[in-house]
Amino acid sequence: MRILITNDDGINSIGLHELIKEIEKENEVIVVAPSEQRSACGHSVTLHRPIVIKEVKIDGIKSKAFSVDGTPADCVKIAIDKISSYKFDKIISGINLGYNLGTDVIYSGTVSAAIEGAIYKIPSIAVSLGYDENIELNFSEDKYRLAAEYTNKILKQSSNDRLNDVVLNINVPPIEKNEIKGIKVCELGNRIYQNCYIESPTKEGEIGYKLQGTPKDIDDENTDVYNIKRGYVTITPLHYDLTNFKIIKEVSKWFI
Repeated sequence: MRILITNDDGINSIGLHELIKEIEKENEVIVVAPSEQRSACGHSVTLHRPIVIKEVKIDGIKSKAFSVDGTPADCVKIAIDKISSYKFDKIISGINLGYNLGTDVIYSGTVSAAIEGAIYKIPSIAVSLGYDENIELNFSEDKYRLAAEYTNKILKQSSNDRLNDVVLNINVPPIEKNEIKGIKVCELGNRIYQNCYIESPTKEGEIGYKLQGTPKDIDDENTDVYNIKRGYVTITPLHYDLTNFKIIKEVSKWFI
């Protein structure tokens, strides 16, 4: 398969590199990723300045790679429109450092890149790896490798399905391989943040505030936030159509 790999942690992230190494073993891969960290940028795109693309060489990786000084959604759009002359069979975004569970997918640049692919009717995957905040950010390459292996397994399993405009949102717990209980296909859970803005002075001496929210999960069964805590790799099929079909008829009655 011909696969576009992108992310929101930037072209130099370990998670991206481990994903490429795994996927390029059996597929033709092109890498187009942000030139720097762009986490939590959602589905934003760059409108008011030119976007610069640079071909880069990543050590230990044979695939062609490009950095883009824009957002994850920019990377997907420009890869499809300018970099590749052939249509991609799949798009994979990740491996993100930190979960994208429940309502966090709305803020996620990782998930948004995959959704951008789905808008172009290209089946897409977003993959994220949980981490312990008490451990260094580059905590363990073997955890990334395990997440990459699961991504490849799911990629192969879904290769014959007609996913079209669907995104498979994958989350992998940061535990040992023998501790993972299996794969659960489940719904998005609900993550409500107890937002806490910490006062943080700026270089100019002004008072700023830094967001350090703490998630408060609603642990309904058959959701990603429920099953990830119980040692499962979770998969949630997503779609960019935000229509609430449950109440569309009811709302229509307001205007009769």
